[in-house]
Amino acid sequence: MSDRIAIDELSVPPVADELGRAFADAGFQLHLVGGSVRDALLGRSSSAGPLGRKWEDLDFATSARPEQTLELLDRIASTTWTTGAAFGTIGATFRGERVEVTTFRADQYDRVSRNPVVAYGETLADDLRRRDFTINAMAVSVPGHEFTDPHDGRGDLARRVLRTPGTPEESFADDPLRMLRAARFAAQLEFDVDGDVREAMTAMSGDLSRITAERVRDEFVKLMGGTDPVLGLRLLVDTGLAEVFLPELPNLRMQIDEHAQHKDVYEHTLTVVRNAVSLEDDGPDVVLRIAALLHDIGKPDTKGLGTDGRVTFHHHELVGARMARKRLRDLRFPKEQVTAISHLIALHLRFYGYGRGEWTDSAVRRYVTDAGDQLSRLHKLTRSDCTTRNKRKASRLAADYDALEERIERLREEEDLAKVRPDLDGNEIMRLLGIPPGRMVGEAWNHLKEVRLDKGPLSRDEAEAELWRWAKDQGVLPE
Repeated sequence: MSDRIAIDELSVPPVADELGRAFADAGFQLHLVGGSVRDALLGRSSSAGPLGRKWEDLDFATSARPEQTLELLDRIASTTWTTGAAFGTIGATFRGERVEVTTFRADQYDRVSRNPVVAYGETLADDLRRRDFTINAMAVSVPGHEFTDPHDGRGDLARRVLRTPGTPEESFADDPLRMLRAARFAAQLEFDVDGDVREAMTAMSGDLSRITAERVRDEFVKLMGGTDPVLGLRLLVDTGLAEVFLPELPNLRMQIDEHAQHKDVYEHTLTVVRNAVSLEDDGPDVVLRIAALLHDIGKPDTKGLGTDGRVTFHHHELVGARMARKRLRDLRFPKEQVTAISHLIALHLRFYGYGRGEWTDSAVRRYVTDAGDQLSRLHKLTRSDCTTRNKRKASRLAADYDALEERIERLREEEDLAKVRPDLDGNEIMRLLGIPPGRMVGEAWNHLKEVRLDKGPLSRDEAEAELWRWAKDQGVLPE
């Protein structure tokens, strides 16, 4: 299907037409393709920006070979890069816009290795046929603005469904990562997955093991940052894809929680993820969302039966933190994200018990200090974890946490909780005790920090007296 639709709706940016004219003058075709066209038709891209356009990313397909594209862009673009040249893609900054231009592709796969064997196509039809889903297999020529949609991607956008241009079996055999991309698009766009596509995903889920951990991680992160990640997560579990790279998630099914509030921990977990999404302040917080997803993965390994016959999961937060750390490392997550997520999981139960009135100011200081720079996320995760259907209990827990946050703010006004330090630094400890740098200085510093957490700020005389008492007890000073 190729026609001149009311393409002005898409507000094709002048920069795209200018680039298209440059390619046309050199004897080559140029087309806006893929997600650029899809998102513009959906109205999902930014309408702001210097050109007042709806386009967020400018991806092009061309009849030029990579070396020809590079030669042309070197003449007219401010910068170029060849990171994707092996796959036919040349990047550039053109008139202040980041663009990527890829030679028509007709990829071939050996269906064993993890990467495609690149073969260039001769026509736009070749290129669109090899794309993952029909909604990504549309193009707009520049500067002519001819709309090409050979697989009815526009119709699938209207129906809000994911289909493949060819058979899903062929598509997924060529690149198994496309199965994970289906779940990602379901989460991002809130689309359904065609029945044939779902069946192929289920039958071929094991093929995802051919894909590198880094590529799987990248798609998973995009899924978790989607409008409704739960849609994608359910698809991963229902098709068996989660078993391949995140088996802890399907393992939560049929694990009854200790409060018998849900038929299984899996459903509770998905509710917690949705709760976390609703509490975000400024766009998707993938670290918070993944912490919510993994916060109870330690329950299956810690399941027990108490003397009263109730199911228990003692220390599941600590076991879960260790499990999350290993899984995220296996998926090649950045170290700082692994640390943040596992830390949140380890702390997510700390709040419970606060409402019994047992927390002293010291306990509140320790809560803040232990949370560190993850305190804001810990607030959200803890609130998200309250999924009880008992309205009275839910109201009480919310009120208790409100009270804790108010108490934290009150203490913050009185002292800098974000930077709890001993009232004497290392230099003062060495001078007062007459000792050189070494292990003993660190131990004295840690002792004074514990005192600071317990008692709050000390006067100079009180801090020195506490140091003398500790030093005498440790034998640093004579009796």
